[in-house]
Amino acid sequence: MSLLHHVQQPPTRPAHYLAPATLDDALRARADLGAQAKVVAGATDVMVELGSGAHSGIETLLDVSRIPDFDTISDQGDTLRLDAGVTHHDVVASELCRRFALPLAQACLEVGSPQLRNRATVVGNLVTASPANDTIVALFALGASIEVASLKGTRTVPVIDFVTGFRTVDVADDELVTAILVPKLAADQRGIFVKAGLRRAQAISVANLAAVATFDGDTVTKIDLALGSVAPTVIMVPKLRDAVVGKELDAAMIDAASALATDAATPIDDMRATADYRSSLVATMTRRALTVLAANRHDERWPAHPPLLRTSARMPATIADPVAVGPDDEITVTVNGTTVTAGGATGVTLLDWLRAVGMLGVKEGCAEGECGACTVHLNGDAVMACLIPAGRAHGCSVVTVEGMSDDTLDPVQEGFVDTGAVQCGFCTPGFVMSSAALLDEFDHPTTDQIHAGLAGNLCRCTGYRSIVDAVEQAATRQEVSS
Repeated sequence: MSLLHHVQQPPTRPAHYLAPATLDDALRARADLGAQAKVVAGATDVMVELGSGAHSGIETLLDVSRIPDFDTISDQGDTLRLDAGVTHHDVVASELCRRFALPLAQACLEVGSPQLRNRATVVGNLVTASPANDTIVALFALGASIEVASLKGTRTVPVIDFVTGFRTVDVADDELVTAILVPKLAADQRGIFVKAGLRRAQAISVANLAAVATFDGDTVTKIDLALGSVAPTVIMVPKLRDAVVGKELDAAMIDAASALATDAATPIDDMRATADYRSSLVATMTRRALTVLAANRHDERWPAHPPLLRTSARMPATIADPVAVGPDDEITVTVNGTTVTAGGATGVTLLDWLRAVGMLGVKEGCAEGECGACTVHLNGDAVMACLIPAGRAHGCSVVTVEGMSDDTLDPVQEGFVDTGAVQCGFCTPGFVMSSAALLDEFDHPTTDQIHAGLAGNLCRCTGYRSIVDAVEQAATRQEVSS
C-alpha cells in the first residue's frame, strides 16, 4: 500500500484517445479494448481521478461524446429517453424534462457549476455511483431504467438494480450505457428533489432526497422516497410508502413519515458532516419535501431563466470519422480563430495542452474543476479546461482570454478595469470568460443570474462585489454600443 497522499500520487496518463463516430464503432471498440479502456463522455470525474493516479491499468480513453445524436432527449409516449451524451444542462434546458421529470431537472441544476454542467452527463453521474451524486436519487424516485448495449444485444435494467453497491454498477467490460429511460410524471403526480450542501454551488451533497407522489385529491395513492448520502448506496424508504399510501399528508402524517425516513438512514461521520447532523437533515428535508408536495408547490423555486453559459457561437461536436490520438499524433484545434496543430495531446488535459501552445492566460488553480480559473469556451460552451481530455478538442473551436480582444478591450475586460475587479489577477481570466458567456446569453442579466452564472468561479481575494459590478457595467456598455 502506498504511503503517499492521493494528491501526491503520480497521475495516470492513458497513452491513447479514441472518439468513435458511430455507436457501432463505439461498441466494437468497447469489445476489443475491454478493461483496458475507460469510457468517458463529459469525463469530468474521470479526469480528476486520473490526475490522482486512479485507473492505473487504463491505456485508452474511449470518448463517446462525439457520436451524432447521442445527446438527444426524446418523448417516447409514457417515457422520456435521455441518450448517454445528455449533459446536466441539456436536462435543465429541456422543457420535456422540466414538465415530465422535474426532480431530475432540479437535481441536474444542483450539480457542480455551470461550466461543469455543460460537460458532465447524467449517465456519468449515475455510473460513478456515489451515494452523494444528485441525479441518482431522482432517477430512483422516478423509477427510471437503464439501457445497456454491447455487440451481443441490448438489455434494460431498473436503476435500483443497476446500482449494485458503493461506486459499482451492472455494466460489463464489453458494454456501454446507451440511454436512461424515465417514466413521465402524470397529471396526478408531483415530484421534488431536495439537497443540503455546505455552499450554494460546487457542493457535494451532505444529504439529498427525491420524492414522487401520486394523488387522488388530497389522498396519496402512491409515493416513492429516495435518500442519498446517508448510506453506502442510494436507498428507498418502503416503510414510508406503506405508512403514507391511502392517507392525506397532514402535519401528523408528515411528522410520522419524516421519522420513518430518519430510521431508514444509516449515515456516517466524514469531513462534510457528522452522522447525527445527517440524520437531522433527513428529518427536516423529508418534512419540507412532503409539505411542498401536499401544497402542490413543488415547482415554485425553479428559476425562470437559469444561466447555461452557452454562447451564440455554440456548434455541434459530432464527427464524420473516428478520432484516434496516440503518443506521436498531433491534434488540430482552432484557438482564438487561428488553426493550431500540436502534439502532446494524450494523457493530458485541455488546460495542459493550451498552456503548452502558448495560451498562458488559462490558469490552473485546482485541477479539479472547483475554481474556474481555467474556464474557456469550447465550441461555444463555457467549460473547465482542466476536466477535458486534450484530444476532445481536436477539430473544435476554443476561445481563451487571449481571444477576447485585439487592440481594444472587450466590454467585460473594460468593466473589470473600471470597477477594480482585478486583485491578485489569478482568477480573472476565468471570470472574464464566464462573464462573457453570460452576457452573450443575456443582454442584461439580473443579479441572481450573475451570481448563478459565476458560481463556478472562485476569487481567493474575496472581491466578488466588484466582479458583479463589472458584469453589470459591461451589460450596460453593450446596450449602449448596440
